[in-house]
Amino acid sequence: MLPTYHRTTTIDGQRVFYREAGPNDAPVVLLLHGFPSSSHMFRHLIPALADRYHVIAPDHIGYGQSSMPEADEFDYTFDNLAKATAGLLDGLGIGRFSIYVHDYGAPIGWRLALDPSYEIAAIISQSGNAYMEGFAKPFWDDLFAYATTPGSDTEPGARAKFSAETTRWQYENGAPDKSLVSPDTWLHDQALLDRPGNDEVQLALFRNYPTNIEGYPQLQEYFRSSQVPLLAVWGERDEIFGPDGARAFSRDLPEAEVHLLPAGHFALETHLDAISGYIHGFLGRVLS
Repeated sequence: MLPTYHRTTTIDGQRVFYREAGPNDAPVVLLLHGFPSSSHMFRHLIPALADRYHVIAPDHIGYGQSSMPEADEFDYTFDNLAKATAGLLDGLGIGRFSIYVHDYGAPIGWRLALDPSYEIAAIISQSGNAYMEGFAKPFWDDLFAYATTPGSDTEPGARAKFSAETTRWQYENGAPDKSLVSPDTWLHDQALLDRPGNDEVQLALFRNYPTNIEGYPQLQEYFRSSQVPLLAVWGERDEIFGPDGARAFSRDLPEAEVHLLPAGHFALETHLDAISGYIHGFLGRVLS
């Protein structure tokens, strides 16, 4: 097994932590984590891919080991999270890469894909939404209510999304056997969510989430015009981003590969071998 390096750099005054593995001259695969996790969610996938690819997995600002400035000191928007990721890529001299997007990682990855500074060789989406069909009720009802009308009436429903109970549920929902999901996962994430001030970070990003949906028409036009190779490998039991979100890619990308697994939102915890196998086969074909 190739080693994984744990590195930090500074982007616009903020510390950005990232994991890196694989040969420096191999094709780059950028892994973008979702809420409420960090690059920790890729701890097993990274060595599974590093035999053939140069793998980079950053923690977004406000998550994991990256900086977590107070919400009144940093403008927590998806534009700014993507800007930090772009700064990391620029610092590493990376202009062409494939992206693996999960949850919040998707709107960050989509912004990079739409940036003419970069060439996206391929996309892997695992519960990384790009269509309205993917939003699973009732998980999103409280968040959309809060984003539309932030206030004392809607904030409790939003705050419930970063409670310990919900964090555990995010990992266990849809899992075919919950005993396969290590408690270390949700305990790790919750410890970071519970840091003083992180609640305001999460609320700010909840309020900003509609900007991602506003960008869907442009994103879907990018799919149609570029016909970028795309693999959707998705938990069909995901109660946050449902399987219709995976199927929807085929509307604009008829050659998209769509695989639904008997898994939930954090499908890597239960189906690592299947997902890494699909990725190796997909990238082996489209990058050759």
